[in-house]
Amino acid sequence: MRVLLTTWGSRGDVEPLAGLAAALLGLGADVRVCAPPDEEFVDLLARIGVPLVPLGPTVRSVVAGPKPPTMQDAFRLAPELVAARFEVLTAAAEGCDVILATGLMPAGARDVAEHLGIRYVLACFHTLGLPSRHFRPGARPGTPSPEGETDHRVLWEQDAQRVNGLYGEALNRHRAALGLPPVDNVRDHVLTDRPWLAADPVLCPSQGMTELDPVQTGAWILPDDRPLPAEVEAFLEAGEPPVYVGFGSMAAHAPEGIARIAIDAARAHGRRVILARGWAGLAPVDDGDDCFAVGEVNQQALFRRVAAVVHHGGAGTTTTAARAGAPQLVVPRIADQPYWAARVAELGIGAAHLDPAPTVDSLSAALATALAPETRTRALAVAGTIRADGATVAAKLLFEAAAAQEEPYGAG
Repeated sequence: MRVLLTTWGSRGDVEPLAGLAAALLGLGADVRVCAPPDEEFVDLLARIGVPLVPLGPTVRSVVAGPKPPTMQDAFRLAPELVAARFEVLTAAAEGCDVILATGLMPAGARDVAEHLGIRYVLACFHTLGLPSRHFRPGARPGTPSPEGETDHRVLWEQDAQRVNGLYGEALNRHRAALGLPPVDNVRDHVLTDRPWLAADPVLCPSQGMTELDPVQTGAWILPDDRPLPAEVEAFLEAGEPPVYVGFGSMAAHAPEGIARIAIDAARAHGRRVILARGWAGLAPVDDGDDCFAVGEVNQQALFRRVAAVVHHGGAGTTTTAARAGAPQLVVPRIADQPYWAARVAELGIGAAHLDPAPTVDSLSAALATALAPETRTRALAVAGTIRADGATVAAKLLFEAAAAQEEPYGAG
């Protein structure tokens, strides 16, 4: 079986596809991955022996400027990505049996599959983008939905119109060039009736959370057996477990002054700090030997060795910390991050700092909850319930569907 996996998004969108690709390779599939050509994503896929087929611009060139992207930037990027998918995926999918797409609204992927007559699957890493009575589109998770069936349907219809405004003209222009009929609702066309949910059911339960019927596989985790660098090992061995602080791909979205705030908050508890530079370029604030900065590192190994993980609330970081049994302090900023912060607090495996502008005092208070002995006990207990086989489950489903010659999801 030949499978084309595609995404456009940050590390949290690319690494799960690498995990699925590794599982598919283990079952004997031929795998191709189309993703943004950031150097770290090329290196990530090289670890499993899969070359990256470049799709669109690098993510860092879009999100790592001094200011967050604007709506005008979104209207420029959307048609660019649609055009890239029609061009790149059409060539890359030659001889493939299925296209599986995820990441930023992958408009164009299903259309290429339709044109080529092959199967299409849409995958997501949380339920927030799926039509639901529980979430208001565009609102921070936890914001109550308006009362009444009519109100929530009106909001989701407005969301569909927003997606049409971004992608509709470009998508239908490219469909027409292939002799395909126009699409009225781009969002629902992309999602299908049965999207796959690549999230752990303990961390992200799906029952009753969406009007669709998702196939929940569990999170797609790429096993990582790389040793920690010698200098990291030396720092870990030199004292009590430190607090890890990292904001991943947040770049301009990272809280202002977060490095100093987090370091001072950890020091208030007598804790050392491992500071992940990430796309925000976080750096130590002084020459103190209680703070050590790292680049890309094996988080699966590192998180088992720390006192707590302070992070932005990306799906991947939340899942990795939960599997490691590490207490978490989540400081969410955008998108699905407030949802993961709320789940961490609900499960008792850490704390949520929902104010997006932390101070030393407020972060220190939340860190006290994360560092409490009962939080670690609970985090270790929950760690034993987190599934590690989601990528294998998804890979087998793809093989079973191909063997049964099932119709593509959403066809009909």
